[in-house]
Amino acid sequence: MALLMLPLTVQSAVPLQTTPSQPVHRGLTSDNNLLPALGDVSSQALSPAAERKLGDRIMRSILRDPDVIDDPLVLEYIASVWTSLLTAARHRGEIGPDLEGMYAWTPFLVRERSVNAFALPGGYIGVHLGLLAMTRTPDELASVLAHEMSHVTQRHIARMISQSKQTSWVGLASMILGVLAASRAPQAAQAMIMGGQGVAIQGQLNFSRDMEREADRVGYGVLTDAGYAPGGMAQMFEQLQQASRLNDDGSYPYLRSHPLTTERIGEARARMGSQAWNAAIAPQADDAQTLLQLRHELMAGRSRVLMDTRSVSLEPLLRPPALPADATPVDRLARQYTAVIAATKLRDKAEVDRTLALARKEAEALPASIQPEARRLLTLAEIDAGIETGRAAQAHATLVQGLGSPASGLQAAGRPEIMLLARSTLNLPDSREEPAALQEVVNALQPHLSNRPDDATGWTYLSSAWLRLNQPLRAVRAEAEASAATGDLQGAIDRVDSARKRFTQPNSAELIELSVLDSRVTRWRQMLRDDSKEDL
Repeated sequence: MALLMLPLTVQSAVPLQTTPSQPVHRGLTSDNNLLPALGDVSSQALSPAAERKLGDRIMRSILRDPDVIDDPLVLEYIASVWTSLLTAARHRGEIGPDLEGMYAWTPFLVRERSVNAFALPGGYIGVHLGLLAMTRTPDELASVLAHEMSHVTQRHIARMISQSKQTSWVGLASMILGVLAASRAPQAAQAMIMGGQGVAIQGQLNFSRDMEREADRVGYGVLTDAGYAPGGMAQMFEQLQQASRLNDDGSYPYLRSHPLTTERIGEARARMGSQAWNAAIAPQADDAQTLLQLRHELMAGRSRVLMDTRSVSLEPLLRPPALPADATPVDRLARQYTAVIAATKLRDKAEVDRTLALARKEAEALPASIQPEARRLLTLAEIDAGIETGRAAQAHATLVQGLGSPASGLQAAGRPEIMLLARSTLNLPDSREEPAALQEVVNALQPHLSNRPDDATGWTYLSSAWLRLNQPLRAVRAEAEASAATGDLQGAIDRVDSARKRFTQPNSAELIELSVLDSRVTRWRQMLRDDSKEDL
Protein backbone atom coordinates (compact mmCIF):
# COMPACT_ATOMS: atom_id res chain seq x y z
CA MET A 1 0.00 0.00 0.00
CA ALA A 2 1.42 3.34 0.89
CA LEU A 3 1.52 6.43 2.95
CA LEU A 4 0.51 6.03 6.59
CA MET A 5 0.03 2.35 5.93
CA LEU A 6 3.80 2.05 5.67
CA PRO A 7 3.61 -0.98 3.39
CA LEU A 8 6.17 -3.68 3.26
CA THR A 9 6.05 -3.77 -0.50
CA VAL A 10 4.11 -3.92 -3.74
CA GLN A 11 0.88 -5.38 -4.97
CA SER A 12 0.79 -8.70 -6.77
CA ALA A 13 -2.15 -9.60 -8.97
CA VAL A 14 -1.63 -13.35 -8.96
CA PRO A 15 -0.85 -15.11 -5.65
CA LEU A 16 1.54 -18.03 -5.72
CA GLN A 17 0.87 -21.43 -4.20
CA THR A 18 1.46 -21.15 -0.49
CA THR A 19 1.37 -22.88 2.81
CA PRO A 20 -0.64 -21.99 5.96
CA SER A 21 0.49 -22.33 9.55
CA GLN A 22 0.08 -20.79 12.94
CA PRO A 23 3.34 -19.58 14.43
CA VAL A 24 3.36 -20.32 18.07
CA HIS A 25 6.46 -19.59 20.09
CA ARG A 26 9.45 -21.68 19.26
CA GLY A 27 11.38 -20.21 22.15
CA LEU A 28 12.68 -16.72 22.85
CA THR A 29 16.30 -15.73 22.78
CA SER A 30 17.66 -12.82 24.75
CA ASP A 31 19.12 -9.92 22.80
CA ASN A 32 19.98 -6.76 24.65
CA ASN A 33 21.84 -5.26 21.72
CA LEU A 34 18.95 -3.01 20.72
CA LEU A 35 19.65 -0.63 17.86
CA PRO A 36 18.79 3.05 18.28
CA ALA A 37 15.60 4.42 16.80
CA LEU A 38 15.59 7.17 14.22
CA GLY A 39 15.21 10.64 15.66
CA ASP A 40 13.91 11.69 19.04
CA VAL A 41 10.50 10.12 19.45
CA SER A 42 9.88 11.82 22.75
CA SER A 43 9.90 15.18 21.05
CA GLN A 44 7.12 14.30 18.62
CA ALA A 45 3.94 16.35 18.85
CA LEU A 46 1.65 13.36 18.36
CA SER A 47 1.43 11.44 21.64
CA PRO A 48 0.66 7.71 21.79
CA ALA A 49 -2.80 8.55 23.14
CA ALA A 50 -3.48 10.93 20.25
CA GLU A 51 -2.20 8.40 17.75
CA ARG A 52 -4.50 5.71 19.16
CA LYS A 53 -7.46 8.07 18.98
CA LEU A 54 -6.60 8.81 15.37
CA GLY A 55 -6.33 5.09 14.63
CA ASP A 56 -9.71 4.42 16.23
CA ARG A 57 -11.31 7.11 14.10
CA ILE A 58 -9.79 5.76 10.91
CA MET A 59 -10.78 2.18 11.77
CA ARG A 60 -14.40 3.26 12.26
CA SER A 61 -14.34 4.36 8.63
CA ILE A 62 -12.43 1.36 7.33
CA LEU A 63 -14.62 -1.23 9.09
CA ARG A 64 -17.57 -0.16 6.95
CA ASP A 65 -15.76 -1.36 3.84
CA PRO A 66 -17.29 -4.73 2.86
CA ASP A 67 -13.84 -5.99 1.92
CA VAL A 68 -12.72 -5.85 5.54
CA ILE A 69 -13.82 -9.38 6.35
CA ASP A 70 -14.24 -11.61 9.38
CA ASP A 71 -13.12 -15.18 8.84
CA PRO A 72 -12.68 -16.68 12.32
CA LEU A 73 -10.17 -19.35 11.28
CA VAL A 74 -7.87 -17.10 9.26
CA LEU A 75 -8.04 -14.43 11.95
CA GLU A 76 -7.26 -17.04 14.61
CA TYR A 77 -4.15 -18.02 12.69
CA ILE A 78 -3.01 -14.45 12.03
CA ALA A 79 -3.57 -13.64 15.71
CA SER A 80 -1.39 -16.57 16.79
CA VAL A 81 1.50 -15.34 14.64
CA TRP A 82 0.94 -11.78 15.81
CA THR A 83 0.83 -12.79 19.49
CA SER A 84 4.13 -14.65 19.27
CA LEU A 85 5.76 -11.56 17.72
CA LEU A 86 4.24 -9.27 20.36
CA THR A 87 5.71 -11.44 23.10
CA ALA A 88 9.14 -11.25 21.48
CA ALA A 89 8.87 -7.47 21.02
CA ARG A 90 8.02 -7.04 24.70
CA HIS A 91 10.92 -9.30 25.66
CA ARG A 92 13.29 -7.17 23.58
CA GLY A 93 11.97 -3.91 25.07
CA GLU A 94 10.52 -2.66 21.77
CA ILE A 95 7.12 -2.20 23.43
CA GLY A 96 7.43 -0.04 26.49
CA PRO A 97 4.82 0.89 29.13
CA ASP A 98 3.80 3.97 27.14
CA LEU A 99 2.72 1.83 24.18
CA GLU A 100 1.76 -1.46 25.82
CA GLY A 101 -1.70 -0.52 27.04
CA MET A 102 -2.23 2.44 24.76
CA TYR A 103 -2.21 0.81 21.32
CA ALA A 104 -4.74 -1.64 19.91
CA TRP A 105 -2.20 -4.23 18.69
CA THR A 106 -4.97 -5.64 16.48
CA PRO A 107 -4.67 -7.27 13.04
CA PHE A 108 -7.58 -7.30 10.60
CA LEU A 109 -8.20 -8.93 7.20
CA VAL A 110 -8.79 -7.27 3.83
CA ARG A 111 -10.35 -9.25 0.98
CA GLU A 112 -7.74 -8.28 -1.57
CA ARG A 113 -5.67 -10.33 -4.00
CA SER A 114 -2.68 -7.99 -3.83
CA VAL A 115 0.29 -9.01 -1.72
CA ASN A 116 0.55 -6.55 1.12
CA ALA A 117 0.17 -5.67 4.78
CA PHE A 118 0.07 -2.22 6.33
CA ALA A 119 0.22 -0.41 9.65
CA LEU A 120 -2.31 2.20 10.74
CA PRO A 121 -2.03 4.71 13.59
CA GLY A 122 -2.54 3.23 17.03
CA GLY A 123 -1.34 -0.31 16.31
CA TYR A 124 -3.91 -1.61 13.82
CA ILE A 125 -2.40 -3.92 11.19
CA GLY A 126 -4.17 -4.73 7.93
CA VAL A 127 -3.35 -8.03 6.23
CA HIS A 128 -4.39 -8.77 2.65
CA LEU A 129 -5.62 -12.27 1.96
CA GLY A 130 -3.31 -12.22 -1.06
CA LEU A 131 -0.31 -11.98 1.24
CA LEU A 132 -1.25 -15.08 3.19
CA ALA A 133 -2.12 -16.91 -0.03
CA MET A 134 1.34 -16.43 -1.53
CA THR A 135 3.55 -17.06 1.50
CA ARG A 136 5.01 -20.55 1.63
CA THR A 137 5.97 -20.78 5.30
CA PRO A 138 4.96 -19.28 8.65
CA ASP A 139 8.41 -17.65 8.75
CA GLU A 140 7.69 -15.61 5.61
CA LEU A 141 4.35 -14.40 6.93
CA ALA A 142 5.86 -13.62 10.33
CA SER A 143 8.59 -11.55 8.68
CA VAL A 144 5.97 -9.27 7.11
CA LEU A 145 4.06 -8.86 10.36
CA ALA A 146 7.29 -8.22 12.29
CA HIS A 147 8.19 -5.49 9.79
CA GLU A 148 4.79 -3.82 10.15
CA MET A 149 4.90 -4.15 13.93
CA SER A 150 8.24 -2.37 13.93
CA HIS A 151 6.74 0.57 12.06
CA VAL A 152 4.38 0.84 15.04
CA THR A 153 6.89 0.30 17.84
CA GLN A 154 9.36 2.78 16.31
CA ARG A 155 6.52 5.30 15.98
CA HIS A 156 7.13 5.96 12.31
CA ILE A 157 3.52 6.98 11.75
CA ALA A 158 3.68 9.62 14.49
CA ARG A 159 6.86 11.03 12.98
CA MET A 160 5.32 11.28 9.53
CA ILE A 161 2.16 12.92 10.83
CA SER A 162 4.17 15.37 12.91
CA GLN A 163 5.86 16.64 9.76
CA SER A 164 2.57 18.20 8.70
CA LYS A 165 0.97 20.07 11.58
CA GLN A 166 -1.87 21.24 9.33
CA THR A 167 -3.04 17.75 8.39
CA SER A 168 -6.46 16.86 9.81
CA TRP A 169 -7.56 13.38 10.75
CA VAL A 170 -10.27 13.65 8.09
CA GLY A 171 -7.62 14.20 5.43
CA LEU A 172 -5.55 11.31 6.70
CA ALA A 173 -8.56 8.98 6.83
CA SER A 174 -9.56 9.97 3.30
CA MET A 175 -6.06 9.22 2.08
CA ILE A 176 -5.96 5.80 3.71
CA LEU A 177 -9.42 4.85 2.48
CA GLY A 178 -8.32 5.90 -1.00
CA VAL A 179 -5.34 3.62 -0.81
CA LEU A 180 -7.54 0.71 0.32
CA ALA A 181 -9.78 1.31 -2.70
CA ALA A 182 -6.95 1.73 -5.20
CA SER A 183 -6.77 -1.82 -6.48
CA ARG A 184 -10.56 -2.15 -6.86
CA ALA A 185 -11.45 1.16 -8.53
CA PRO A 186 -8.29 3.00 -9.59
CA GLN A 187 -9.94 6.12 -11.01
CA ALA A 188 -12.25 6.61 -8.03
CA ALA A 189 -9.39 5.93 -5.67
CA GLN A 190 -7.24 8.56 -7.35
CA ALA A 191 -9.97 11.14 -6.74
CA MET A 192 -10.24 10.13 -3.09
CA ILE A 193 -6.49 10.34 -2.63
CA MET A 194 -6.21 13.76 -4.21
CA GLY A 195 -9.15 14.96 -2.11
CA GLY A 196 -7.44 13.55 0.96
CA GLN A 197 -4.36 15.77 0.70
CA GLY A 198 -2.37 13.11 -1.14
CA VAL A 199 -0.04 15.67 -2.68
CA ALA A 200 0.95 17.15 0.68
CA ILE A 201 1.47 13.76 2.25
CA GLN A 202 3.50 12.53 -0.72
CA GLY A 203 6.25 14.88 0.42
CA GLN A 204 6.45 13.07 3.73
CA LEU A 205 7.31 9.80 1.98
CA ASN A 206 10.76 11.20 1.29
CA PHE A 207 11.53 10.44 4.92
CA SER A 208 10.40 6.84 4.69
CA ARG A 209 13.44 5.11 3.16
CA ASP A 210 15.35 5.14 6.45
CA MET A 211 12.16 4.13 8.27
CA GLU A 212 11.79 1.12 6.01
CA ARG A 213 15.35 0.05 6.72
CA GLU A 214 14.80 0.52 10.44
CA ALA A 215 11.62 -1.57 10.29
CA ASP A 216 13.61 -4.27 8.49
CA ARG A 217 16.33 -4.21 11.12
CA VAL A 218 14.10 -4.14 14.20
CA GLY A 219 11.63 -6.55 12.62
CA TYR A 220 14.40 -9.07 11.97
CA GLY A 221 15.27 -9.06 15.68
CA VAL A 222 11.65 -9.58 16.66
CA LEU A 223 11.26 -12.34 14.08
CA THR A 224 14.24 -14.35 15.27
CA ASP A 225 13.56 -13.77 18.97
CA ALA A 226 10.07 -15.19 18.41
CA GLY A 227 11.70 -18.37 17.16
CA TYR A 228 11.05 -18.03 13.42
CA ALA A 229 13.64 -18.98 10.82
CA PRO A 230 16.17 -16.16 10.17
CA GLY A 231 15.82 -16.73 6.44
CA GLY A 232 12.11 -15.91 6.45
CA MET A 233 12.59 -12.19 5.80
CA ALA A 234 15.13 -12.62 2.98
CA GLN A 235 12.98 -15.27 1.32
CA MET A 236 9.91 -13.06 1.56
CA PHE A 237 11.74 -10.08 0.07
CA GLU A 238 12.92 -12.20 -2.85
CA GLN A 239 9.42 -13.53 -3.47
CA LEU A 240 7.96 -10.04 -3.41
CA GLN A 241 10.61 -8.70 -5.76
CA GLN A 242 9.82 -11.47 -8.23
CA ALA A 243 6.06 -10.88 -7.88
CA SER A 244 6.61 -7.19 -8.56
CA ARG A 245 8.54 -7.92 -11.74
CA LEU A 246 5.88 -10.31 -13.01
CA ASN A 247 2.68 -8.54 -11.99
CA ASP A 248 3.26 -4.82 -11.43
CA ASP A 249 1.20 -2.90 -14.00
CA GLY A 250 2.76 0.47 -13.18
CA SER A 251 -0.40 2.03 -11.70
CA TYR A 252 -0.02 4.49 -8.84
CA PRO A 253 3.77 4.44 -8.63
CA TYR A 254 3.75 6.45 -5.43
CA LEU A 255 1.81 3.64 -3.72
CA ARG A 256 5.03 1.68 -4.16
CA SER A 257 7.29 4.39 -2.79
CA HIS A 258 9.09 1.90 -0.58
CA PRO A 259 10.72 -0.32 -3.20
CA LEU A 260 12.42 -3.57 -2.37
CA THR A 261 15.92 -2.70 -3.46
CA THR A 262 18.78 -5.11 -3.94
CA GLU A 263 20.36 -3.35 -0.97
CA ARG A 264 17.46 -4.25 1.36
CA ILE A 265 17.50 -7.87 0.23
CA GLY A 266 21.27 -7.99 0.69
CA GLU A 267 20.98 -6.56 4.20
CA ALA A 268 18.37 -9.21 5.08
CA ARG A 269 20.80 -11.89 3.94
CA ALA A 270 23.75 -10.28 5.69
CA ARG A 271 21.95 -10.34 9.05
CA MET A 272 21.95 -14.12 8.81
CA GLY A 273 25.73 -14.23 9.03
CA SER A 274 27.41 -17.39 7.80
CA GLN A 275 24.03 -18.97 6.97
CA ALA A 276 23.13 -16.21 4.52
CA TRP A 277 23.47 -18.26 1.36
CA ASN A 278 22.77 -21.67 2.82
CA ALA A 279 19.77 -23.18 1.06
CA ALA A 280 18.82 -25.11 4.20
CA ILE A 281 17.92 -22.05 6.26
CA ALA A 282 14.60 -23.33 7.58
CA PRO A 283 14.34 -25.20 10.90
CA GLN A 284 14.40 -28.98 10.80
CA ALA A 285 10.95 -30.42 10.16
CA ASP A 286 10.16 -31.87 13.59
CA ASP A 287 6.56 -32.37 14.73
CA ALA A 288 6.28 -28.84 16.12
CA GLN A 289 7.46 -27.34 12.84
CA THR A 290 5.15 -29.64 10.88
CA LEU A 291 2.21 -28.44 12.97
CA LEU A 292 3.06 -24.81 12.20
CA GLN A 293 3.40 -25.64 8.53
CA LEU A 294 0.06 -27.48 8.56
CA ARG A 295 -1.76 -24.47 9.97
CA HIS A 296 -0.05 -22.12 7.57
CA GLU A 297 -0.71 -24.13 4.42
CA LEU A 298 -4.36 -24.75 5.22
CA MET A 299 -5.01 -21.10 6.04
CA ALA A 300 -3.16 -20.01 2.90
CA GLY A 301 -5.43 -22.28 0.89
CA ARG A 302 -8.46 -20.91 2.68
CA SER A 303 -7.31 -17.37 1.88
CA ARG A 304 -6.89 -18.29 -1.77
CA VAL A 305 -10.59 -19.17 -1.85
CA LEU A 306 -11.86 -16.22 0.19
CA MET A 307 -9.96 -13.54 -1.71
CA ASP A 308 -11.93 -14.24 -4.90
CA THR A 309 -15.20 -16.17 -4.55
CA ARG A 310 -16.30 -15.92 -8.18
CA SER A 311 -17.07 -19.32 -9.65
CA VAL A 312 -14.55 -18.77 -12.43
CA SER A 313 -11.83 -18.54 -9.76
CA LEU A 314 -13.14 -21.33 -7.52
CA GLU A 315 -13.79 -24.10 -10.03
CA PRO A 316 -10.11 -24.63 -10.94
CA LEU A 317 -9.38 -25.20 -7.24
CA LEU A 318 -11.66 -28.25 -7.16
CA ARG A 319 -9.34 -30.28 -9.40
CA PRO A 320 -5.93 -28.59 -9.32
CA PRO A 321 -2.89 -29.94 -11.17
CA ALA A 322 -1.20 -32.93 -9.60
CA LEU A 323 1.46 -32.24 -6.99
CA PRO A 324 5.03 -33.41 -7.59
CA ALA A 325 6.03 -36.84 -6.34
CA ASP A 326 8.06 -35.36 -3.48
CA ALA A 327 5.14 -33.31 -2.10
CA THR A 328 4.74 -33.66 1.65
CA PRO A 329 1.62 -35.02 3.38
CA VAL A 330 0.91 -31.45 4.53
CA ASP A 331 1.06 -30.21 0.93
CA ARG A 332 -1.37 -32.91 -0.16
CA LEU A 333 -3.79 -32.23 2.67
CA ALA A 334 -3.68 -28.50 2.01
CA ARG A 335 -4.56 -29.09 -1.64
CA GLN A 336 -7.68 -31.07 -0.70
CA TYR A 337 -8.64 -28.68 2.12
CA THR A 338 -8.57 -25.81 -0.36
CA ALA A 339 -10.87 -27.81 -2.64
CA VAL A 340 -13.29 -28.41 0.26
CA ILE A 341 -13.51 -24.67 0.98
CA ALA A 342 -13.97 -23.88 -2.73
CA ALA A 343 -16.75 -26.49 -3.03
CA THR A 344 -18.41 -24.97 0.04
CA LYS A 345 -18.42 -21.51 -1.51
CA LEU A 346 -19.91 -23.01 -4.68
CA ARG A 347 -22.52 -24.80 -2.51
CA ASP A 348 -21.76 -28.02 -4.34
CA LYS A 349 -22.77 -30.85 -1.98
CA ALA A 350 -21.29 -33.61 -4.10
CA GLU A 351 -17.93 -31.86 -4.40
CA VAL A 352 -17.89 -31.08 -0.69
CA ASP A 353 -18.39 -34.74 0.16
CA ARG A 354 -15.85 -35.93 -2.43
CA THR A 355 -13.07 -33.52 -1.51
CA LEU A 356 -13.67 -33.88 2.23
CA ALA A 357 -13.25 -37.65 1.95
CA LEU A 358 -9.99 -37.16 0.04
CA ALA A 359 -8.79 -34.67 2.65
CA ARG A 360 -9.47 -37.06 5.50
CA LYS A 361 -7.55 -39.77 3.67
CA GLU A 362 -4.55 -37.45 3.21
CA ALA A 363 -4.67 -36.54 6.91
CA GLU A 364 -4.06 -40.17 7.81
CA ALA A 365 -0.49 -39.84 6.48
CA LEU A 366 0.36 -37.10 8.99
CA PRO A 367 2.35 -37.79 12.17
CA ALA A 368 0.06 -38.90 15.00
CA SER A 369 0.79 -35.78 17.05
CA ILE A 370 -0.39 -33.54 14.19
CA GLN A 371 -3.61 -35.38 13.41
CA PRO A 372 -5.77 -33.75 16.15
CA GLU A 373 -5.25 -30.32 14.58
CA ALA A 374 -5.97 -31.71 11.14
CA ARG A 375 -9.16 -33.34 12.46
CA ARG A 376 -10.21 -30.05 14.04
CA LEU A 377 -9.78 -28.05 10.83
CA LEU A 378 -11.47 -30.67 8.68
CA THR A 379 -14.38 -31.02 11.12
CA LEU A 380 -14.88 -27.26 11.16
CA ALA A 381 -14.80 -27.29 7.36
CA GLU A 382 -17.42 -30.06 7.33
CA ILE A 383 -19.68 -28.07 9.68
CA ASP A 384 -19.31 -24.89 7.66
CA ALA A 385 -20.07 -26.78 4.45
CA GLY A 386 -23.14 -28.35 6.03
CA ILE A 387 -24.55 -24.95 6.92
CA GLU A 388 -23.81 -23.52 3.48
CA THR A 389 -25.32 -26.48 1.61
CA GLY A 390 -28.60 -26.66 3.54
CA ARG A 391 -27.66 -29.36 6.03
CA ALA A 392 -27.65 -27.24 9.19
CA ALA A 393 -29.18 -29.93 11.42
CA GLN A 394 -26.48 -32.41 10.44
CA ALA A 395 -23.80 -29.75 10.87
CA HIS A 396 -25.12 -28.80 14.31
CA ALA A 397 -25.15 -32.44 15.42
CA THR A 398 -21.57 -32.91 14.19
CA LEU A 399 -20.44 -29.84 16.12
CA VAL A 400 -22.19 -30.81 19.35
CA GLN A 401 -20.81 -34.34 19.13
CA GLY A 402 -17.31 -33.02 18.38
CA LEU A 403 -17.35 -30.61 21.31
CA GLY A 404 -18.09 -33.54 23.56
CA SER A 405 -15.20 -35.64 22.25
CA PRO A 406 -11.57 -34.70 23.02
CA ALA A 407 -10.48 -36.79 20.02
CA SER A 408 -12.13 -34.31 17.64
CA GLY A 409 -9.66 -31.57 18.53
CA LEU A 410 -12.50 -29.02 18.76
CA GLN A 411 -12.11 -26.24 21.33
CA ALA A 412 -15.25 -25.18 23.18
CA ALA A 413 -13.82 -21.70 23.85
CA GLY A 414 -12.40 -21.26 20.36
CA ARG A 415 -13.91 -18.40 18.41
CA PRO A 416 -14.38 -20.48 15.22
CA GLU A 417 -16.30 -23.08 17.23
CA ILE A 418 -18.45 -20.47 18.99
CA MET A 419 -19.34 -18.76 15.71
CA LEU A 420 -20.21 -22.09 14.06
CA LEU A 421 -22.33 -23.06 17.06
CA ALA A 422 -24.31 -19.84 16.62
CA ARG A 423 -24.58 -20.19 12.83
CA SER A 424 -25.64 -23.83 12.88
CA THR A 425 -28.23 -23.26 15.63
CA LEU A 426 -29.71 -20.18 13.98
CA ASN A 427 -29.99 -22.11 10.69
CA LEU A 428 -31.85 -25.06 12.20
CA PRO A 429 -35.22 -25.49 10.44
CA ASP A 430 -37.03 -25.42 13.79
CA SER A 431 -34.65 -23.18 15.75
CA ARG A 432 -37.52 -21.14 17.20
CA GLU A 433 -38.76 -24.32 18.82
CA GLU A 434 -35.33 -25.11 20.24
CA PRO A 435 -34.98 -22.73 23.23
CA ALA A 436 -32.38 -24.97 24.90
CA ALA A 437 -30.13 -24.84 21.82
CA LEU A 438 -30.59 -21.08 21.55
CA GLN A 439 -29.76 -20.65 25.22
CA GLU A 440 -26.54 -22.61 24.61
CA VAL A 441 -25.64 -20.06 21.96
CA VAL A 442 -26.30 -17.21 24.40
CA ASN A 443 -24.26 -18.95 27.10
CA ALA A 444 -21.31 -19.32 24.72
CA LEU A 445 -21.49 -15.81 23.25
CA GLN A 446 -21.92 -13.73 26.41
CA PRO A 447 -18.57 -14.57 28.08
CA HIS A 448 -16.87 -14.37 24.69
CA LEU A 449 -18.24 -10.87 24.07
CA SER A 450 -17.31 -9.70 27.55
CA ASN A 451 -13.71 -10.38 26.52
CA ARG A 452 -14.17 -9.31 22.89
CA PRO A 453 -16.66 -6.41 22.89
CA ASP A 454 -15.45 -5.43 19.41
CA ASP A 455 -16.72 -8.69 17.85
CA ALA A 456 -19.48 -7.43 15.55
CA THR A 457 -20.24 -10.90 14.21
CA GLY A 458 -20.72 -12.24 17.73
CA TRP A 459 -23.07 -9.41 18.64
CA THR A 460 -25.11 -10.02 15.48
CA TYR A 461 -25.56 -13.69 16.32
CA LEU A 462 -26.44 -12.82 19.92
CA SER A 463 -29.08 -10.38 18.70
CA SER A 464 -30.69 -13.10 16.56
CA ALA A 465 -30.62 -15.58 19.45
CA TRP A 466 -32.24 -13.12 21.89
CA LEU A 467 -34.91 -12.26 19.34
CA ARG A 468 -35.84 -15.92 18.92
CA LEU A 469 -35.88 -16.31 22.69
CA ASN A 470 -38.47 -13.51 22.82
CA GLN A 471 -36.10 -11.01 24.44
CA PRO A 472 -36.54 -8.03 22.06
CA LEU A 473 -34.80 -5.40 24.17
CA ARG A 474 -31.73 -7.55 24.67
CA ALA A 475 -31.80 -8.20 20.93
CA VAL A 476 -31.80 -4.44 20.28
CA ARG A 477 -28.86 -3.96 22.65
CA ALA A 478 -26.85 -6.64 20.82
CA GLU A 479 -27.80 -5.23 17.42
CA ALA A 480 -26.71 -1.74 18.50
CA GLU A 481 -23.39 -3.11 19.80
CA ALA A 482 -22.86 -4.85 16.44
CA SER A 483 -23.40 -1.56 14.62
CA ALA A 484 -20.99 0.28 16.90
CA ALA A 485 -18.37 -2.47 16.49
CA THR A 486 -18.43 -1.94 12.73
CA GLY A 487 -17.98 1.81 13.09
CA ASP A 488 -21.63 2.79 12.53
CA LEU A 489 -22.08 4.82 15.72
CA GLN A 490 -25.09 6.75 14.43
CA GLY A 491 -26.78 3.51 13.45
CA ALA A 492 -26.21 2.17 16.96
CA ILE A 493 -27.71 5.31 18.50
CA ASP A 494 -30.72 5.20 16.16
CA ARG A 495 -31.47 1.61 17.16
CA VAL A 496 -31.49 2.53 20.84
CA ASP A 497 -33.65 5.62 20.24
CA SER A 498 -36.15 3.46 18.37
CA ALA A 499 -36.23 0.94 21.19
CA ARG A 500 -36.97 3.65 23.76
CA LYS A 501 -40.06 4.62 21.79
CA ARG A 502 -41.23 0.99 21.84
CA PHE A 503 -40.60 0.31 25.54
CA THR A 504 -42.45 3.19 27.15
CA GLN A 505 -43.50 1.16 30.19
CA PRO A 506 -40.55 -1.14 30.87
CA ASN A 507 -40.56 -3.74 33.62
CA SER A 508 -37.73 -3.98 36.15
CA ALA A 509 -35.53 -6.20 33.94
CA GLU A 510 -36.07 -3.92 30.96
CA LEU A 511 -35.21 -0.87 33.08
CA ILE A 512 -31.79 -2.38 33.80
CA GLU A 513 -31.23 -3.09 30.10
CA LEU A 514 -32.30 0.46 29.17
CA SER A 515 -29.93 1.96 31.72
CA VAL A 516 -27.07 0.01 30.14
CA LEU A 517 -28.15 1.26 26.73
CA ASP A 518 -28.26 4.86 28.00
CA SER A 519 -24.68 4.53 29.18
CA ARG A 520 -23.58 3.12 25.83
CA VAL A 521 -25.40 5.85 23.89
CA THR A 522 -23.66 8.51 25.97
CA ARG A 523 -20.33 6.98 25.03
CA TRP A 524 -21.23 6.68 21.33
CA ARG A 525 -22.43 10.29 21.16
CA GLN A 526 -19.13 11.46 22.66
CA MET A 527 -17.22 9.44 20.08
CA LEU A 528 -19.25 11.04 17.30
CA ARG A 529 -18.49 14.51 18.68
CA ASP A 530 -14.79 13.65 18.79
CA ASP A 531 -14.91 12.36 15.23
CA SER A 532 -16.46 15.61 14.03
CA LYS A 533 -13.39 17.55 15.15
CA GLU A 534 -10.78 18.27 12.50
CA ASP A 535 -7.79 18.39 14.82
CA LEU A 536 -5.62 15.46 15.84
